[in-house]
Amino acid sequence: YQHLDTLRLNTVSDVSAFSVEIFNKLFLIMIPWFVPILIAGMVGNIGQVGFEVHSEPLRPKLTKLNPIAGLKKLISAKSLVELAKSIMKLLIIGGISYGLIKAEMKGFPPLMQQEVGDILLFIARVAFKILFLVCLALIILAFFDYIYQRWQFEESIKMTKQEVKDEHKQAEGDPKVKGRIRKVQLEMAARRMMEAVPEADVVITNPVHLAVALKFEASEMIAPTVIAKGSGHIAERIKKIAGQHQVPTVEDKPLAQALFKMVEIGEFIPVELYRAVAEILAYVYRLK
Repeated sequence: YQHLDTLRLNTVSDVSAFSVEIFNKLFLIMIPWFVPILIAGMVGNIGQVGFEVHSEPLRPKLTKLNPIAGLKKLISAKSLVELAKSIMKLLIIGGISYGLIKAEMKGFPPLMQQEVGDILLFIARVAFKILFLVCLALIILAFFDYIYQRWQFEESIKMTKQEVKDEHKQAEGDPKVKGRIRKVQLEMAARRMMEAVPEADVVITNPVHLAVALKFEASEMIAPTVIAKGSGHIAERIKKIAGQHQVPTVEDKPLAQALFKMVEIGEFIPVELYRAVAEILAYVYRLK
């Protein structure tokens, strides 16, 4: 904007020509960066998983159109929390925008006597202030949302009252009873884990012995999260459930082994695996 104060945009044609020039310059600046990144992403993706096309996850499924299931999701506690967060974001954006515009109101009347270049400079300055403060506020909100998500997950894996009673009986019972209770608890934990598989964005496999289900929601998570993992027959169950719910499955032996060893269920993936996982998620999103 360093030359905006010297511009003379007195007619509609002047403004139009100025806009076209700005667009052309931005386009020329972005092309040298965008094209290599696009090519590198495609080459890296093909190098990771090869060129594969699966039509099964793209087939329509009538069970997804179940109105009762959709209504349950709509009025669930999780959806209400998400609604509250969305309203809070709107209030933050609206409040900051209103406050800054109100603070700049004294600068609006003089604009009537200024040229178009000065008006654009004033608008750009106010817009930048709004954008900066909104981004700062949303970053702070995202931090508290991360703490809430972590707390919510820890609460979800806590034992129920019945499980606490069973645990107490286990401490005082014979080894057979203890073994049975332990088995029941493991089955319940496994069932909860399997119920989360349909929500995954992708399942990464070994391809035979391991399976790791990942989920990523950009508005809620700072990184992809492992929501289920297993080996042997558990891995087969995860892949079967993923196939039944049209969750894409990608074969990547090194990445599957790394995720299985390094990340526990409910944890974010480590930084060193960001690139490999991002390439697979990009591949999956392109399929969708």
